[in-house]
Amino acid sequence: MRSLRSLAPLLLVVAVAAGCSRSESPQPAPVTADRAVIGSWHGTLPVPEQPLPLGVTFTETGATASVPVQGIYDRPLEQVSGDPAELGFTIPGIPGTPTFQGRYDRGAETITGTFTQSGQPLPLTLERGEVAVPPRPQEPRPPFPYRSEDVSFRSGALNVAGTLTQPSAPGPHPAVVLISGSGAQDRDEQIQGHKPFLLLADALTRAGYAVLRTDDRGVGGTGGTLAHATYDDLAGDVVAGMDFLRGRPDIDETRIGLLGHSEGGYLAPLVASRPGSGVAFVIMMAGPAVDGADVLLEQNRALLAARGGTVEENRDRTGFVSTLSTLVRTGDTEQVRRYLADVNTKVPPEQRMPPAMIEEYTSLYFQSLISYDPAPALSALRMPVLACYGGKDLQVPARQSEPAARRLLAADPDADVHVFDGLNHLMQPAGTGDLAEYSQIETTVSPEVLDYVTGWLGGRFPAAG
Repeated sequence: MRSLRSLAPLLLVVAVAAGCSRSESPQPAPVTADRAVIGSWHGTLPVPEQPLPLGVTFTETGATASVPVQGIYDRPLEQVSGDPAELGFTIPGIPGTPTFQGRYDRGAETITGTFTQSGQPLPLTLERGEVAVPPRPQEPRPPFPYRSEDVSFRSGALNVAGTLTQPSAPGPHPAVVLISGSGAQDRDEQIQGHKPFLLLADALTRAGYAVLRTDDRGVGGTGGTLAHATYDDLAGDVVAGMDFLRGRPDIDETRIGLLGHSEGGYLAPLVASRPGSGVAFVIMMAGPAVDGADVLLEQNRALLAARGGTVEENRDRTGFVSTLSTLVRTGDTEQVRRYLADVNTKVPPEQRMPPAMIEEYTSLYFQSLISYDPAPALSALRMPVLACYGGKDLQVPARQSEPAARRLLAADPDADVHVFDGLNHLMQPAGTGDLAEYSQIETTVSPEVLDYVTGWLGGRFPAAG
């Protein structure tokens, strides 16, 4: 999940999606580090509104970085200098080319310097020791009381990789296919140090359901590139997952349903509404019920208001989002690119969008997200549907999507639209609902949501045995 993202000014935060890949990381270039700096160091980047703990480990042959709250561990660094007087490194694969330049203070036993991303500098002091890993008490740990296997299947010319968990009891079992939110997610939907899909799979499998969760395009063992995919392509990946399950004797092919989080709540009804889909049920968790452009606009208003934005800032932001959405929906990529380039010329260098962000906003994938209208798919559903929202969700605000979902699902005889008070976009108990809280909250998914979902399923599709 990444969940639907805002167009807030670029912060000096390592991109969440960068930590999600299971693919093999490049090996660090050989470096000779002074013995005085070899070992683990930790510090905190003073990012506005969200201080970011970061760890760096120097070895005799290279260096790695970890940002636990964003699910990044032991990422090999590039352009590493192990000279105590000129220590430095670059974190590869992250927008804005994050770099660090500093020096080792032998007396204080610290490394002090400047961390720079997208031209924006921040002071960083590193001390000896491992970076703290935030507590995640709900994260499932082996041994598990069920079976788990790595699987792969084809979606057209693409290989899709994932994990299938099944109860230990004999099948055939009803099954749930998990569909992640926007951005390139891994099979656990890692975000801000949480693994919501790992937890959901664990809870559902313990309740008696087989669960398939997969890496998104371009992540881990799944091929392709998300930026080049349309919603039809992504819907095809979901259908391929269902077909894979139908080919297994341990799965009840008549009881396979979809659970989509955030943008996955767009894709699940899209697949289920197609004639002959065979989808038994749909669960939308923070799934938008209005078109993508409207979601993005309301999301930006809500996030800006939560952060105390001024009237002028709100006007500028909504104007930018509205114009961008209008241009994206024309399909004229070059026109969008010219607009973004023009915006960049009117703001200070440290606020300019990096090339990677411009490429994202001109991609086929972003065009699909902005242009998608869920009304036809939701209105066509005639199967059990659960649409649940968090009352403090600022990314897919309940005040926008909940009434729309009720209206569009009104003709479905078994549709349940439910709002959980006090929960955010990840279904965590929240203070303000702002994105900065995600990593600070120990709970990954509120137990009341897990109980509600498993109870809703159990009342309609009892587990085998």
